[in-house]
Amino acid sequence: MSDIEQNKQKVLTLADFPHCRDERVRYRDTDRQGHVNNAVFSTFYECSRTEILYDPKRKLVSPEREFVIVTIQIDYMAELSWPGDVKIGTRVVRLGSSSVTCEQAISQNGVLASRAKSVMVMMDTATRKSTALPADAIASLSELISTAG
Repeated sequence: MSDIEQNKQKVLTLADFPHCRDERVRYRDTDRQGHVNNAVFSTFYECSRTEILYDPKRKLVSPEREFVIVTIQIDYMAELSWPGDVKIGTRVVRLGSSSVTCEQAISQNGVLASRAKSVMVMMDTATRKSTALPADAIASLSELISTAG
């Protein structure tokens, strides 16, 4: 059983996530059933992760190093609809020697619609192989660690 499945009974709020981002739902995000297509959830999650990773204050990426996503699991609990906005919460739940594990959640109008767990690995841009997280990256990402919920 996955971590997300084990924790599905826990009620999350955006207060459980140190980083929150708002996104507007676009009409083009909807499908034939009139709700937001499942693939768009992944895009919403990506927007929140990249806002953290490419924040110039954090200095996480450079010409020599960047992150690649190696796994993502998304669970869907409720529909998202247009028009409207969504809130995406992101937190770090584990820092490895070269990896970062994040949990994320999407809510609309106070209703938790989805949860996700992803693992990103720091990669050396020259060798295209994983590389250790530098101390400054660990310090910056540690600010986002939360195990609440």
